[in-house]
Amino acid sequence: MKKSFRRTGKIPFKSTRKAPFKKTGKVPFKRASSESRVDEVLTVILIIAIIIAISLTVYVIVTPKQGEKFTEFYILSPNGTAADYPTDLKVGEAGEVIIGIVNHEYANTSYRMEVELNEEVINETAVVLSHNDTLESSFVFKAKTNGTAQKLEFLLYKDKEQPVYRSLHLWLDVNGE
Repeated sequence: MKKSFRRTGKIPFKSTRKAPFKKTGKVPFKRASSESRVDEVLTVILIIAIIIAISLTVYVIVTPKQGEKFTEFYILSPNGTAADYPTDLKVGEAGEVIIGIVNHEYANTSYRMEVELNEEVINETAVVLSHNDTLESSFVFKAKTNGTAQKLEFLLYKDKEQPVYRSLHLWLDVNGE
């Protein structure tokens, strides 16, 4: 008798494998060889490495990067530019500058500023600024004595530290009345 197949587009398939378990419902377990144990250990190490890499990536993304800590300290002319400073004065004439302090220290910081003319303190100011706060204030000074190359110096101290943290200066030429 001849077998006939219907044309359905399906290929007949007969499994040659036996079922992995019998009616008992137990799966036969082969004892792992040393190679498969090494593979298991390497797989566990790889999984741990992937978890650590993902954790570090999340930490880097979530934690903000803290930049360089510094303070801006500057002087400007009365018109707000870094030019045309009042350096040619007459005795008794007033000069004016704008003093700026910007805190980039990532913390509240206390500053003390001294202004000296020819090494004589003519003004002292204390201020506390929060991170990214800016202080710009007008400062008026008077030339008291006649002479060239008189040093008007701005000294900034941070957090009660004794050494000068930042310093700026102008050279004044003061003519007689």
